[in-house]
Amino acid sequence: MDDDKNKRLSADSFLISVPEDCRGQRADIYLAGAMGLSRSNMQKLMNSGFVRVDDKELKQNYKLRGAELIEIQYRPPEPVNAVAENIPLDIIHEDSNMIVVSKARGMVVHPAAGNTSGTLVNALLYHCRDLSGINGIARPGIVHRLDKDTSGVMVVAKNDEAHIDLAAQIQ
Repeated sequence: MDDDKNKRLSADSFLISVPEDCRGQRADIYLAGAMGLSRSNMQKLMNSGFVRVDDKELKQNYKLRGAELIEIQYRPPEPVNAVAENIPLDIIHEDSNMIVVSKARGMVVHPAAGNTSGTLVNALLYHCRDLSGINGIARPGIVHRLDKDTSGVMVVAKNDEAHIDLAAQIQ
């Protein structure tokens, strides 16, 4: 929120002043940019009733009139820091660029709200001292993911160059 007219009302409430020249723009696109969120995250907030104008819920296809005051209820997620844990890994292959593991059904891939420990990332941090930093501290080395209830082979990058190459191959 870089505009002086936008302000934080409380720890989780923001008031966005829409400029006149934004008339006709989709609200989800404009508000995502104003809040520094992805469009899909803004749409989730809108669909959940956390975005209001004139005390009415704003829908994602709303076209801005310009000069609205829009209230957004939003609490940014707490950052998740992955911590190394001594969890056994089923390693299929490992070299200086990657580690290939068999992920068991029931194991979460990376820490997130509600699953801050016991994840594949926690195990990888214990086993490997060198993982790609492209996906940040919560998902180091993770190039792709599998759902919690899905077992399968996962390829994890040990450096940024390998991460970029593996991501391109998977795509």
